[in-house]
Amino acid sequence: MSLRSKMAAVVGKTVYMTVQTLTKGGSSFPGRVALKLDPTVLEEISKNYEVIIVTGTNGKTVTSALMHNVLKQLDPDTISNTTGANMLQGITSTFLKNYQPGRKEKCHAILEVDEASLVSITEYVKPHAIVFTNVFRDQLDRYGEVYTTLKLMLDGARLTPETKLFVNGDAPIFHDLDVPNPVTYFGFDIEKGEAQEAQINATATLCPHCKKPLKYNFITYNNLGDYYCETCDYKRPELTYRLNEVTRLTDQEADVQIDNDPYHLTVGGLYNSYNALSAYAIGREFGLSTEQLQRGLVLDQAVFGRQEAVMVGDKRVHVILVKNPVGFNQAIETIALHEKEFSLFLLMNNHYADGIDVSWIWDVNFEKLAEMPIPSYSVGGERYYDLGVRLNVAGIPEDEIGIVPTIDGLIEAIQKEKTDDVYVLTTYTAMLRFREELYKNNMLKGKW
Repeated sequence: MSLRSKMAAVVGKTVYMTVQTLTKGGSSFPGRVALKLDPTVLEEISKNYEVIIVTGTNGKTVTSALMHNVLKQLDPDTISNTTGANMLQGITSTFLKNYQPGRKEKCHAILEVDEASLVSITEYVKPHAIVFTNVFRDQLDRYGEVYTTLKLMLDGARLTPETKLFVNGDAPIFHDLDVPNPVTYFGFDIEKGEAQEAQINATATLCPHCKKPLKYNFITYNNLGDYYCETCDYKRPELTYRLNEVTRLTDQEADVQIDNDPYHLTVGGLYNSYNALSAYAIGREFGLSTEQLQRGLVLDQAVFGRQEAVMVGDKRVHVILVKNPVGFNQAIETIALHEKEFSLFLLMNNHYADGIDVSWIWDVNFEKLAEMPIPSYSVGGERYYDLGVRLNVAGIPEDEIGIVPTIDGLIEAIQKEKTDDVYVLTTYTAMLRFREELYKNNMLKGKW
């Protein structure tokens, strides 16, 4: 390591420790400082790691957490950026946090990487594997359309052609990837039904060869499933790893069969079964046994803002991050599995990290909420008015929609609810503000 890189790493590590002591936060700032001192410092401080990157629109954080837990069965010192700081500065901070001058033994790192930032990471880090979870419409003002996002991901993979790609085979957009990398596919292999087409607002459902609508033997959600084209030979690629059956599904957990072995998952909702399947695939890549994988896929702690449960007084509050129509719809499908009555809070900001344009909420199926027996609805965050109008159009009377205009009042409003359980579906920066309030009121151990 050059003297410049050593200096940047030592200063960055010192900044990390100082920020943690003083603020319990700042997960990207140390990396920013170190990169100012040496723009190549990431290459140097990541050299002793076998790196697995997770990228895509939805599922990065839970998938990374599951993979982290899986690989810890092999290497207890496996590191990860568990708080979701997934751009260049955040990734650099993750390695700075774990930087030990002079250490020579090889460890493992699971990194969640923002899909638009993959190129800036693989310029310096040569990962063992990259996992592509999915590509859906998300923050169009930031990412652009889905094929623009896909190009960013492929550009990142091409920079490191020996890296293995583990790809969601149920996503049509991932077929025929123009990359030199070896590609392995995973997906659902459940009982086939009658031929069907995806819903009209699903993502990228035309055959890229002949532009005809794709058919499906089954659809899991949105455009994911066993797809094929009736007029040409375009069809889902051969799967290496298969989820055979979902035997039990709740809003908190699931039981599934993967490659015909049973696995219990401590995250609910169908979308999280995909996340578990990709973690399973990486576990197999590293030679883990079925027993090790069964232990690894059981998370022993909540994931940052993803079905995280927090006690607010005597209310059990379930926090789910939402950021695009597909993810929001899956959140709604998941809370519909809750067996008891619950109150619902929807929070939305539109800062850069959330996406400035909020028009995407009109593609969310709020009409399903109106069909559910929810006794209390509230909206909050800086764009509460937009959410209120959308709920009203979806069929929820205006006088039944509560308003919490600032996050400061959210804890008090939750404590007044009559139900024992409360769901909070929130965009990213509103979630951070909510977590800050929970931390101030000693309801969370840390903001990150």
